[in-house]
Amino acid sequence: MAAFEYTALDESGRNRHGVLSGDSARQLRARLRAMNLYPVAVRAVREDGTKTTGQLRVPRVSAAALALLTRRLATLVRAGMPLDEALRALIDQAPSRRLRAMLADVCARISEGAALHEAMSVYPTVFPEFYCNMVAAGEVGGGLDETLERLADYTESRRALRQSLSTALIYPALLTLVSLLVVAVLLIYVVPEVVRVFQDTGRALPWLTAGLIVTSQTVRDIGWLLGAGAVVALLSARALLKQPVIQAHCHRLLLNLPFIGRVNRTLHAARLTRSLAILTYSGVPLLEALEISSRMITNIPLRAAVQDAAVSVREGGRLHRALRACGWFPPLLVQMLAAGEESGELDDMLARAADYEEQELRTTLTTATALFEPCIILVMGAVVLVIVLAILLPIFEMNQLVGI
Repeated sequence: MAAFEYTALDESGRNRHGVLSGDSARQLRARLRAMNLYPVAVRAVREDGTKTTGQLRVPRVSAAALALLTRRLATLVRAGMPLDEALRALIDQAPSRRLRAMLADVCARISEGAALHEAMSVYPTVFPEFYCNMVAAGEVGGGLDETLERLADYTESRRALRQSLSTALIYPALLTLVSLLVVAVLLIYVVPEVVRVFQDTGRALPWLTAGLIVTSQTVRDIGWLLGAGAVVALLSARALLKQPVIQAHCHRLLLNLPFIGRVNRTLHAARLTRSLAILTYSGVPLLEALEISSRMITNIPLRAAVQDAAVSVREGGRLHRALRACGWFPPLLVQMLAAGEESGELDDMLARAADYEEQELRTTLTTATALFEPCIILVMGAVVLVIVLAILLPIFEMNQLVGI
């Protein structure tokens, strides 16, 4: 069945708005008349005509929009409003038509008797698996409003962490790009015009100047071919990285690199502990929480390590020992988990560990950015110095000849 938004008049002449499900608009109008309502407008909210799943083509929702939507829903549920009414209130506040249609469909499914997490799971691009599992835990435990508040906090903290990562990388990437463009302009346009004067003299040029001339000519002649080759190489590497075996080897290599490996391990450790903290605090068993959290880790060796840890816990082992055995996770994190398991406050210790790992990641990136910026400036200065020396050396030789 499809979901329909309707506008109708009741017996007193007041407008009534809502969402109902049905096979057709005609059937829905008959249902409204049976409810002593006069239908004014009935509009289908599903756009793709799919009859197998009934899923809308809803674009991905940003983390900020999802956090705002979750917090508003938590506020309405905490105020005692039924779920279907709370969702109808959110429909009017949705920023796009497709998002309103999706919320209307979720509301219709709930009206048909589906649970909230079941209705949300139909739209994985909006509500991820982790989100739906959290909602399911809140519905079973009877604390849906509190669970939604934690979900909103988690979404906002993850967005803030991702934003800090992007901010830390934007300036170095932009500085590197500008440096490459400046060098390319010097080699393609400036150097040939300046060096042509020395070539016309017929004298032997210094080796640095001759090398610069060859480099400049090569860039001008086959620069486009080098650029095309770089693009082909990147596309080929991207295709190869989709192969599971090659992807696993590359992920393992990233973990072993001096600086990138540390950042990668810290990032996934923060993601793992944060998701485990929220799930266990909401009453999800540790085994199920480990299985859900492992699917959020994109690094293949780390994901396998978490899955192995889940097997060890299922067999009666301790979580901190299983994570220590793989050797990928920070020692301090393992010690904090050990303290949490010994004291019986694992969920609280997981939250503290997540805070620490996220702060450690921000500090590492800030320090690396502060060191990278002067390094790229020094490299850029050295390249420009080489170009200037290559241009000035013939001038010095000509001045010496004139002086003689």
